[in-house]
Amino acid sequence: MSAGLRHVFLASLARRRLATALSLLAIALGVALGLAVQLIHGAALDEFGRGMRLVAGEADLQVMGPRTGFDDAVYVLLAQRPEVADASPILEVEASLPQRDDSLRVFGVDALRVRRVQPALTPVPDAEAAGEFDIFAADAVFLSPAAQAAPALTLGAGGTLAVLAGPREEHLRILGSVPGAGRGQRLAVMDIAAAQRLFDQVGRVTRIDLRLAQGVDRAAAIDRLRPLLPAGVELLAPEAAASQVAGLSRAYRVNLTMLAAIALLTGGFLVFSTQLLSVVRRRQELAFLRALGLDRRTLLRGLLAEGAVLGFGGGLVGVALGYALSGLAFSIVGADLGAGYFEGVEPGLRFEPLATAAYLLLGVAAGVAGAWLPAREACRVAPARALRAGDDVEVFRARPRGPAALASLGLALLLCLLPPLGGVPVFGYAAIALILAGSVLVLPAVVRLAMRALDGGRFVLLRLAHARLAAAPGQVVVAGAGVVASVALAAAMAIMVSSFRTSVDDWLSDVLPADLYLRASSSGASAFLTPEVIAQVAATPGVSSVQPVRFDTLRLDEAQFPVTLIARPVAEGAPVPLVEGDAASVRGADGLPPAWVTEAMADLFRLAVGDTLSLPLGGAPHRFRVAGVWRDYARQHGAVLVELADYRALTNDFRSNNVAIRVAPGVQAEAVAAALQAQFDGRNFELAAPGEIRATTLAVFDRTFLVTYLMEAVAILIGLFGVSTSFAALATARRKEFGMLRHLGLTRRDIGRLLALEGALGAAVGVAVGMAAGGAVALVLVEVVNRQSFHWSMDIRLPLAALAAFAVALVLLAAVAARLSGYQAMRQSAVLAVREDW
Repeated sequence: MSAGLRHVFLASLARRRLATALSLLAIALGVALGLAVQLIHGAALDEFGRGMRLVAGEADLQVMGPRTGFDDAVYVLLAQRPEVADASPILEVEASLPQRDDSLRVFGVDALRVRRVQPALTPVPDAEAAGEFDIFAADAVFLSPAAQAAPALTLGAGGTLAVLAGPREEHLRILGSVPGAGRGQRLAVMDIAAAQRLFDQVGRVTRIDLRLAQGVDRAAAIDRLRPLLPAGVELLAPEAAASQVAGLSRAYRVNLTMLAAIALLTGGFLVFSTQLLSVVRRRQELAFLRALGLDRRTLLRGLLAEGAVLGFGGGLVGVALGYALSGLAFSIVGADLGAGYFEGVEPGLRFEPLATAAYLLLGVAAGVAGAWLPAREACRVAPARALRAGDDVEVFRARPRGPAALASLGLALLLCLLPPLGGVPVFGYAAIALILAGSVLVLPAVVRLAMRALDGGRFVLLRLAHARLAAAPGQVVVAGAGVVASVALAAAMAIMVSSFRTSVDDWLSDVLPADLYLRASSSGASAFLTPEVIAQVAATPGVSSVQPVRFDTLRLDEAQFPVTLIARPVAEGAPVPLVEGDAASVRGADGLPPAWVTEAMADLFRLAVGDTLSLPLGGAPHRFRVAGVWRDYARQHGAVLVELADYRALTNDFRSNNVAIRVAPGVQAEAVAAALQAQFDGRNFELAAPGEIRATTLAVFDRTFLVTYLMEAVAILIGLFGVSTSFAALATARRKEFGMLRHLGLTRRDIGRLLALEGALGAAVGVAVGMAAGGAVALVLVEVVNRQSFHWSMDIRLPLAALAAFAVALVLLAAVAARLSGYQAMRQSAVLAVREDW
């Protein structure tokens, strides 16, 4: 294409500055959101993976057990094998921090062996603070640079670290650092024997890292060593262990990325609207170029180049905005966007060339895709026909697209029946894209039906608006395509979030029936309640009964993340929120004890009611009968519930993580809470009422969906951009029509009202179609995407009042946007507007 032609096409973007700026901004927002999600999670995953590699060091294999560990005799057995050159035992503990809802990873290591397998975890004593053998002291601890930079971890002028070990608060002397850990990993290292005594884990380890002898094949070593391990202990390659953990956040990351892609798709619709209106305005200009010899292919390339420039400019702005949003997110919601996947990881923002280039190309692709149909329409029109005055109305007649719309919706239904690919609901998102496409394709038919059903009445302006939309339904397609997409996305997310939040609230009511809850720590941390503490709670005046709860992790499959074990009284405790099966805590005819699995565990391990399940408890496998499947919104990797009595009989573990407390009839829960607070004054136990736990959980829920709400707002903003841009261009293209109406007696204010009516009617149709599409998309999100991503079900809840208010507000805003956008056309003299017809 010659330089002159490039100027002809690209100068058009400069002439329509408002439309160009809004289209560019729409693409920029979609690119920025998608890139920000990738940058944030990419940095978190990189730092998390670096932490895993740091801990693994030079290990070829890792022996990994449950959170409560396994017998360290396994270490002696493996260290003597000829396949193993070096073995390094580790006791990893999530040490609870007193007076804080936080924890610190503490690694108990063998100081004589850690240098050969995990050199980055080697503790380095401070020359002036530690003696030669102080590294083995029972109260010595060494902090990584990130932990040293957190002043809240230390207590006392002498530089001590306070941690909870069971019900006790212990103070450890900080005698040095772990410089190999780097600045992104917050951890502590101490001697393994000291850690075992401190955290009541004598004779137990949680991991053994192995460095194989020279010439030993890793696969062969796994085959030889795996039979030596007790039940519930796995032998994994370090990269496999890291991928298991990283896979937990994949579904959340992919969901946010897909939502950003939908926002970018909405920006593509806006480019389509502005480009089609540009083609309509320049119809005679383009036809004149064709008459002078410009061929169809060159015209197509020129118009696509306009879209590409829009996409490239939007992509550049979006990339800059994406990096700015990423930095802001790191400081406000954290590296996991509030979802809790990477707690304790402190990544830094860095430039990612591949992700940046990919999203820049996506911006260009959105611009080209949006310009494709308008460019093809311009190339198909004969120059002689396009040069005729008034021919531009033909563009807005909008040919029926019923078969294509039905095909899109039918294919979307079929895709919903397909399973996920690698745990990602690819076909579910493809179905959402087809639903959005089908909803736009069905717009002309819906406009015709709506105009037939709507009587213009005796109001002149309403009759004029009705006649315009009935004769040119394509105007609604142009102005409403972005509205349909944005409303569909916003409505779908509103329905999904409302359904999810209501389901979580109902679930909390089921699982929190007690009057008070006393917690030592989170399920994975080091603090716990002893039987003596439980007895003290039960003996408190006003307490009717107590139900202790114990948490652990179980490794059931090397390909899956460890599942959570929950042991508590089932018959007398909180009801199980079953979706299938029976909550009766009785042994079956085969004598097997019952177990209840979550929906996630049933999906991941293909379990059903009545199946036999082998659980490694106390170092040995034990068979259970699956008595039911229950709903759980706290653990997407799966959980299994067993009777506390069965757990204690098999493991001889009488510790508890928390206890549910029921008060006697006629006794106020507040009085019992005050008595417990006085009894355990100074002890680091958390006492909470169910209402407090529910409020905290729902606050975490809202923080998790903060990014989702942001994407909804962006989608709505893009839709309003589309209305504003479209009516600004339509008003300019219709200046002759408005001039004639002025000659017939309408005032400028009447023209403004006419535009507002057209905007309101068009937006109403777009909102109606968008709401219907949003309901369909919400069903896909709830029944397909969430089920395949997180393996939980939920009850559909329609926020009718919020959706109605949203629809009315959007129609009114569209009317205002149409009225303001046509301001320039209304200012023109009626004589000058009509003069061009002669």
